[in-house]
Amino acid sequence: MADALVIVESPAKAKTIGKYLGSKYIVKASMGHIRDLPKSQIGVEVENDFNPKYITIRGKGSILKELKDASKKVKKVYLAADPDREGEAIAWHLAHALDLDNTQECRVVFNEITKQAVKDAFKTPRKINMDLVNAQQARRILDRLVGYKISPLLWKKVKKGLSAGRVQSVAVKIIMDRENEISAFVPTEYWSITAKLGIRDSVFEAKFHKLNGVKKELNQESDVQEVLEAIKNAAFKVSNVKEKERQRHPSAPFTTSSLQQEAARKLGFRAAKTMSVAQQLYEGVELGKEGTVGLITYMRTDSTRLSVTAQDEAKELITAKYGEKFLPEAPRQYSKKAAGAQEAHEAIRPTSALREPEMVKEFLSRDQFRLYKLVWERFVSSQMASALLDTLSVDIEAGTATFRAVGSKVSFPGFMKVYVEGNDDGTTDEDKYLPPLQAGDALNKQEIEPKQHFTQPPPRYTEARLVKTLEELGIGRPSTYAPTLETIQKRGYVAIEEKKFMPTELGELVIEQMEQFFPEILNVEFTANMEGDLDHVEEGSEDWVKVLAEFYESFEKRLVFAEEEMKEIEIEDEVSDEICEKCGKPLVYKLGRFGKFLACSGFPDCRNTKPIIKDIGVTCPKCHEGKVVERRSKKGRVFYGCDQYPGCDFVSWDRPSTKPCPSCGAWMIEKRNKQGTKLQCTSCDHTEAVLDNEEELAE
Repeated sequence: MADALVIVESPAKAKTIGKYLGSKYIVKASMGHIRDLPKSQIGVEVENDFNPKYITIRGKGSILKELKDASKKVKKVYLAADPDREGEAIAWHLAHALDLDNTQECRVVFNEITKQAVKDAFKTPRKINMDLVNAQQARRILDRLVGYKISPLLWKKVKKGLSAGRVQSVAVKIIMDRENEISAFVPTEYWSITAKLGIRDSVFEAKFHKLNGVKKELNQESDVQEVLEAIKNAAFKVSNVKEKERQRHPSAPFTTSSLQQEAARKLGFRAAKTMSVAQQLYEGVELGKEGTVGLITYMRTDSTRLSVTAQDEAKELITAKYGEKFLPEAPRQYSKKAAGAQEAHEAIRPTSALREPEMVKEFLSRDQFRLYKLVWERFVSSQMASALLDTLSVDIEAGTATFRAVGSKVSFPGFMKVYVEGNDDGTTDEDKYLPPLQAGDALNKQEIEPKQHFTQPPPRYTEARLVKTLEELGIGRPSTYAPTLETIQKRGYVAIEEKKFMPTELGELVIEQMEQFFPEILNVEFTANMEGDLDHVEEGSEDWVKVLAEFYESFEKRLVFAEEEMKEIEIEDEVSDEICEKCGKPLVYKLGRFGKFLACSGFPDCRNTKPIIKDIGVTCPKCHEGKVVERRSKKGRVFYGCDQYPGCDFVSWDRPSTKPCPSCGAWMIEKRNKQGTKLQCTSCDHTEAVLDNEEELAE
């Protein structure tokens, strides 16, 4: 007979831990929360210190019975849910449902699922931490009050089925504010002048910098003409060369937020996908003879702290693989990233740096391998020496004008040998070499290129950029980013176009009502302060009931006012020119999570829908009769196909170009990467840059 029952959240975690603990332990999964607030009612007794009325979640009755039966057959029950507020709340609910003594030391936590970490954790069980539980309860009740009090108002006044959320509403407001900035943006003209210069067998570029020794802005064409006149017959000569060595330091190991951002930039992962794959790596993967092993530490954290053991292992690996010169003078420590960061946790790192990605590749899915490799490289690089870059700044005189060329090369790669962090504007830090130059060198003028530009509006938010913004503003916490982004899409408040968020008409309408009647809910500072209050509850320095009471006092007044003053709004669908082929009624434009589509105005009697087909102005390269149109897959991904389908089955993920290949005449496609957009021939090796591409590329 087993001595103890261990309860975790998931079967995968149960399987991994069960192998480590042996036959004296029964390990079972609760499948997440077993109790929650009821869906059919608010479930909070506001007048009774916000007492929550928890019920067993529908469908969890059989799981709870199984856990109760198992608990009666053992001497001890351990609750081993995840090491955060949510995990602590799951453990507390289980203790309540199983009639466990709250004073018992039944709570077991570990930051990584490895044999040693699990065995060590079971040597030091503790009591359930009620401060953590109360912080989770306060958040849950706060979100329930906002959602269940505002939503019925929106149903009545705006549209049935609408809902409002505390953090979600702020996220939609941020997206909407950016859209308003873009709409209000007035482009400003500016120019650049680039000189292509030669010396010996090398050609390099220099940009106009000064005129008559004074830095000059090129705001209009007349400014350009003045410079061109000044250099018309001038010889180009090097006047000054500055050499400098600079250091570049590695990025800190991953937090939840930075992992989501970097996985979006480098792997194209949505936030929800990143967390799903990270969960798999954390809970354990079968590694052949080694058995089931958790490959990364807990993935919901805002700490950049590393254990001494992890640093020692990284040192061992770096020394063996790259040499001692790639080690910093002392192990790198990273200060906590955000206010309220949970320093008891570690950063996200591999459970063993010695388990290199290629060693486990055969046991992982493609997505698991790519994410593990990202975590491994980020962690190892964070413990490496800084890179050294030699930078060269060269001033070139041409008559009364000065041009400047800047270049750099890596003299010692340091951490860059393993990993370089991506960035939001898609630029890279590739070496930009300049030929050897010294003052007095005469240069051969090959080409002078003046170019007109216009300033660009701020970019729309990608998932990575929005997560970064939410974190910087103190909105939400590691566990909330991914579900927040999913929720605002499911509710139809935002749509994604080219991997960027746009507010829908519905989203704008809801935010307008919220701004008028519940401005605090949309106030970034108010929401961030509320997150701080929840952190204080977790630390034990603030009473959770007091936090809720202070919020509800003003919120209740807002509710009464909104009930009386909010006017009913009728949302009219935009009618298209197309007729439903099934019932003959007009089709109307609707906005879904992947953008606009056509739907029958006879809904719900007729549920016919059609995608909006966008002609891109290219003749089909296969049948030469149809037109290439933009379509969307069921998952919202844009692809291109012939409008004569099914007669012609041409399809392409890449956008076909209107321009034929100058080398062989075949059709070309647009290929995007972080360096820009290129046209690539589908038949020969010809590629060329897209001219005048001022567009900001996706991360």
